[in-house]
Amino acid sequence: MKLATFNDGSRDGCLLVVARDLGRAVDASDIAVTLQAALENWPQVEARLQALYHRLNANEAQGAFDLDLAQLAAPLPRASQWLDGSCFLSHGELMQKAFDLEPIDGVEHTPLIYQGASDDFLGARMDIPLPSEAHGIDFEGEFAVLLDDVPMGCPPEQALQHVRLLLQLNDVSLRALAPREMKTGFGFLQAKPASSFAPVAVTPDELGDAWRNGRVHLPLQVEWNGEWFGHPHGGAMHFGFHQLIAHAALTRRLSAGTLVGSGTVSNADRSVGSACIAERRAIEIIAFGAPRTAFMRFGDRVRMEARDCEGEVLFGAIDQRVVRGGWPCV
Repeated sequence: MKLATFNDGSRDGCLLVVARDLGRAVDASDIAVTLQAALENWPQVEARLQALYHRLNANEAQGAFDLDLAQLAAPLPRASQWLDGSCFLSHGELMQKAFDLEPIDGVEHTPLIYQGASDDFLGARMDIPLPSEAHGIDFEGEFAVLLDDVPMGCPPEQALQHVRLLLQLNDVSLRALAPREMKTGFGFLQAKPASSFAPVAVTPDELGDAWRNGRVHLPLQVEWNGEWFGHPHGGAMHFGFHQLIAHAALTRRLSAGTLVGSGTVSNADRSVGSACIAERRAIEIIAFGAPRTAFMRFGDRVRMEARDCEGEVLFGAIDQRVVRGGWPCV
């Protein structure tokens, strides 16, 4: 099943059921007004949403319409919680080598995860408004899961039963602001502006065998200004989502609508490229002694997409520009 949020001008939008090929959609607000409402009442609404999805794919859904992906908000325009991991150890190892950083104790055994801002997510075709190119504008291609209520102390072997939907995202980062925030020990704030999400969220069954062991076993295709940047594989996660969920829920429950991200998709095989500019710059520092690739400029465009093993569309593509934004005095 594929779900999306129509941008109707409200904060949380209107829930849509979307056809498998993303060509058509139907209003599902008579079942659940928003995706958040659906997550909070999943046992009561899942079967009805699935039935509507099957009718839509069979061209039998009343009120179905041609879908314009530009009219969609993020699947969940704002979330009760956004937890982002760093589960591709090759990425961290590369950064440590390039910048001569001290290794993090126990990184192979305990997931790295921080709590980010979740009050304002961007749709896949929305511009990314930012105040300054001097902040080191970067993209980060990731996968994420969307949860229902998770009890405190949920063990890893039971955690995946709380995964309702899978998502793909661009976790926008401002690299010039990150070092100071990391040194404080308080986590990111200014360095992490609004993240962007692919048009639709999908139930795990839509991925077939590509969803296993709590990981998305698919490459993430990334283009920058129309040129190939990388296609790292999501199956290389050191920790699966079940381990991330259990880690986050060790001392507290997680409420329905919590999003958990994988961190930047990264592979030890450098021939597959990267999903963020910082990683390419680190490779250049190691090889040449200095970075050769600049960060993004206003007007630059990034495109990210994951397709299934047959090449069929899954989440839809993120395709957006970076633009100058903010208060007029910026």
